[in-house]
Amino acid sequence: MAVETLQDLLNEGVEGRGVLVRSDLNVPLDENGEITDPGRIIASVPTLRALVEAGAKVVVTAHLGRPKGEPDPKFSLAPVAVKLAELLGRNVQLAGDVVGYDALSRSEGLTDGDVLLLENVRFDARETSKDDAERAKLAAALVELVGDDGAFVSDGFGVVHRKQASVYDVAKLLPHYAGTLVAAEVEVLAKLTENSERPYAVVLGGSKVSDKLAVIEALAPKVDTLVIGGGMCFTFLAAQGLSVGASLLQEEMIETCKGLLERYGDVIHLPRDIVVANEFAADADSKVVPANEIPDGWLGLDIGPESVDRFAALLTEAKTVFWNGPMGVFEFENFAAGTRGVAEAIVTATGKGAFTVVGGGDSAAAVRALGLPEDGFSHISTGGGASLEYLEGKELPGIAVLED
Repeated sequence: MAVETLQDLLNEGVEGRGVLVRSDLNVPLDENGEITDPGRIIASVPTLRALVEAGAKVVVTAHLGRPKGEPDPKFSLAPVAVKLAELLGRNVQLAGDVVGYDALSRSEGLTDGDVLLLENVRFDARETSKDDAERAKLAAALVELVGDDGAFVSDGFGVVHRKQASVYDVAKLLPHYAGTLVAAEVEVLAKLTENSERPYAVVLGGSKVSDKLAVIEALAPKVDTLVIGGGMCFTFLAAQGLSVGASLLQEEMIETCKGLLERYGDVIHLPRDIVVANEFAADADSKVVPANEIPDGWLGLDIGPESVDRFAALLTEAKTVFWNGPMGVFEFENFAAGTRGVAEAIVTATGKGAFTVVGGGDSAAAVRALGLPEDGFSHISTGGGASLEYLEGKELPGIAVLED
């Protein structure tokens, strides 16, 4: 990646300068507003700490959830500010707005090493506007918070596939640098696309084939093994002419899946047995059945033990592994065995010297929720959608603008 990095900025000197950092702090919250997985906040700390210790006046912008372009208390970054302060070991101010009076007055009062977190940038509808001029106005207001000699550090990899004001437009107005996280993510993904050691295995799960279609088409010709689990596997099973009962099914994608199986049938591996349940519930009645014997009215919520063994045999011998998407409803203990088994096989591969990448999103959450060792993988990405789009070969606006 031919861009200037955080280290280049630090070499120039940031003491007393305002630095706007776009972080990815979009963490899951429970019904009480408590953070259930602080992974993305933890990943943002190295860049912020380096700037703080170098004496920068740090202004952080980030989003949480999907507010509809206006303030919504349930999407406030207040709990994030508390966790970030704990991890940084210093006070983190939270502005009461995005670029309004409170944000401006607080930014003017910053001293060297201070950190100001702006309120959820998606509370301002201009952040995600399709109108370039509207986004540019918000970007200009963000830049005003760090002053004429300010700099911009892009460190939110989970949003670099979005052409948004705090990701893309601010980089056009300030000297711009890739943060530690963004630089590391791009280096890892480049290794997956350019220098992958064989055998190369990809594991895809999640609910919808349509969400993963582009990455399947991009990777299937390049890999040795493509394991498919999760809800999306049932559309593939239906494409083989099997009945999937009440399982998740994208009927409009069946013909597409038939075509993929015809072209890449020697690479694609589907489950041979399924854990089915009589309802979608943690305590539902469940049983293991062959993939071609799913009863009417029952729905598949996990891959079965034979499938785990088959997939594990493939994965443990791989030299490169990319995993995106759980194998089942891992949030329910009774339907977590498939995801756990596949993850443990990837950990084994890592231990044997394989380069293994967890592609963000639900997969990264599963690693932590299931208590698996994070150092059992070569890299855990913070950006599921961004990772997939990179592997699809798409240009990521938030990366491309850093190269200007």
